[in-house]
Amino acid sequence: MAKEEMKTKPTDADVTAFIAKAEPERRKEEAHQLIALFRKITGKEPKMWGPSIIGFGSYDYKYESGREGTSIRTGFSPRKAKLSIYIMGAYCTPEAQAEQERLFGLLGKHSVGKSCLYINQLEQVDMGVLEQLIRNNWDLMNERYPE
Repeated sequence: MAKEEMKTKPTDADVTAFIAKAEPERRKEEAHQLIALFRKITGKEPKMWGPSIIGFGSYDYKYESGREGTSIRTGFSPRKAKLSIYIMGAYCTPEAQAEQERLFGLLGKHSVGKSCLYINQLEQVDMGVLEQLIRNNWDLMNERYPE
């Protein structure tokens, strides 16, 4: 099966210009805080993926069905309603899922989707726990999908 044409692809859009348009106003500062945190963890520079995702690294995947593609390894989007943080690595093993659930219990105010962590405001979460969640995700993705 051919590589799937993803809707969300890396672009040459300017990350700083994108953040400058973020609303509400606090999203701009939160985005800069998250960029610093992701840089610290990943050692990668931010890159825009599609019109609204700030990604760090990428990986190529191939499912047993033959479907394959390229996606962000981790990243976030400073959406108006909530920050969306993309953490997919914990789905690699049951142990990783259990550790992620434990950390979610310590994080503070948040909600989750299948591979997204949603935060209303960074000041409502424990930044040390958030850092550990992102670091665990990064390490697990690197184990499963070596660069």
